Amino acid sequence: MRRQLKLSVYMHTDGNYHHGAWRMPGVFSDAGDNVQRWIEIARLMERGKFDMLFIPDNISPPGVDHIQSFSHSARAIGFEPLTLLSALASVTTHLGLAATAATTWHEPYVVARMFASLDHLSHGRAGWNLVTGRNPEDAQNFSRGEHLAHEDRYARAEEFVDVVRGLWDSYEDDAFERNAQTGRFLNPDKLHLLRHEGKHFKVKGPLSVSRPLQGHPVIVQAGESEPARQLTARVADVVFTQQSSLKSAQTFYADVKSRLAQFGREPDSLKVLPGMTYYVGSSRSEAEEKFLKMQELTPPEYAVRQLGLLVGADLSDYPLDEPMPKVAPTATRFNPERWLKYSRDESMTLRQTAMRATAAKAHSVVMGTPKDVADHVEEWFKNDAADGFNLLPPYIPDSLAEFIDLVVPELQRRGIFRTEYEGKTLRENLGLERPTNTRSNRAIAS
Repeated sequence: MRRQLKLSVYMHTDGNYHHGAWRMPGVFSDAGDNVQRWIEIARLMERGKFDMLFIPDNISPPGVDHIQSFSHSARAIGFEPLTLLSALASVTTHLGLAATAATTWHEPYVVARMFASLDHLSHGRAGWNLVTGRNPEDAQNFSRGEHLAHEDRYARAEEFVDVVRGLWDSYEDDAFERNAQTGRFLNPDKLHLLRHEGKHFKVKGPLSVSRPLQGHPVIVQAGESEPARQLTARVADVVFTQQSSLKSAQTFYADVKSRLAQFGREPDSLKVLPGMTYYVGSSRSEAEEKFLKMQELTPPEYAVRQLGLLVGADLSDYPLDEPMPKVAPTATRFNPERWLKYSRDESMTLRQTAMRATAAKAHSVVMGTPKDVADHVEEWFKNDAADGFNLLPPYIPDSLAEFIDLVVPELQRRGIFRTEYEGKTLRENLGLERPTNTRSNRAIAS
C-alpha cells in the first residue's frame, strides 16, 4: 500500500486557531462552553476522514495579569479536554481523540488512569500529548510561585512517562477471567505491580483500569529543544512541530528520525506532523484577502501581549514599528531567540511579528486555491519534511469545511490520502504497531 498522509486537527477550546476569529460572522464564538459545537466539529472531521482531533490545554488562562488585553481573548474559557473528549467519544466512531496533560501539574497515576479510561470509552482512539507545561500562570494556581526550570521539567517528564507506560501494563490483555463458576475475577499471574521508586515519583500500582485497547494510547510530543527531541525519539508515536519553510521542516524531520535507532525503533514508528494554517479561495488573491480580513480583527497591542507570552517577556513598551528586541530566556520560555531569528529572517517589525504570531505562531501559512494548498501538502509529504500535518483551521466551522470539501478530494485524487479509514483504532489508522506488554510473563521469559 502506498504511503498515506496523516491529518490531525489542532483545535483550541474556543474552537478557532486565529486569535481574532471569534469576531467573524458565522464562527463558533461560544465553543468554549457549548458542547454541541464540538459535536458538530468532530462529526465534520470524521466526514473528512481525519486521523485525530487534538485539543491543547491552557490549564490557566494565559495573560490575565494584563486585564485589558486579556479582555480581547476568547481563550479565557474552555472545557477541560479529557471531559470534552469523553463526551465526543460517544458521537464518533473512527476519529482519534487526543489532548494535552502536562507532566508538571499532574501525577502519573492520574494521567495513566484518565487516558486508559478514554481509550476504553472511545474503543481505542485515545491520544496523550505529553508536554511539560510552560504557562507561568499555572505555577500560581498550583501553589507554586514560579515554574520549574526547563531542564528540571524534562527530567520529571522522562520519569513521568515511564511510570505512565508501566501502569498501562499493569494487567495483561487476558488478565480478567470473570469466571462466575470459580469465583475468580482476575488471574493473579497476569497482574504486575509497578513498584516504581525514582527521584520524582514513588508508585506501587496497579492501575485501576484494565490495559488500554491500544495497548498504550498514542503518545504525542510537541517540544523542539534538545531534551524534547530525545524524549520524542524515545517514547513518542507522533510529534507536532512548528516549521515555516520546507528546508527547516526537512532538517527537523531528518533529525528526529535519525534519533530513533538509538532506542531500537524504526523510522516509520514516529509520525512527524508540522502545523499548517491555510486560507482557501477560488484564487490566490481571494485567499490572501481572507487572511488580511482576519488580521484586521486582532488589535496590535493584544498581539504584542500574546507574542510576549510566547517569548516570556513583556514587549508592550517597545516601539511597534521597529525590529523585535532581543530578550533573555526564562524558565517557561526556553528559546525566545527562535522568534528573534524568525522576525529578522523575514525582515519584520515587532508589530508584524506579533500579528503573524497571533495568526499562526511559527507554523507555515498557505494561501491559495485548493490545488495550491494540496501542492504544498504534497511537496512536504513527498520530500521528507512531513508524514502529514497538524492542521490549524483559522476559523470554525467554515475553514474546516473548506479543507474537507475542497482540499481533501484533491489529495485523494493524487492517491496520498485515504478515502476510508483503514482500521478502528487510532494506532491502526496512523499505521502504528500495538505495543506489547513488556511486563507480561511471556515477554519477560522471551
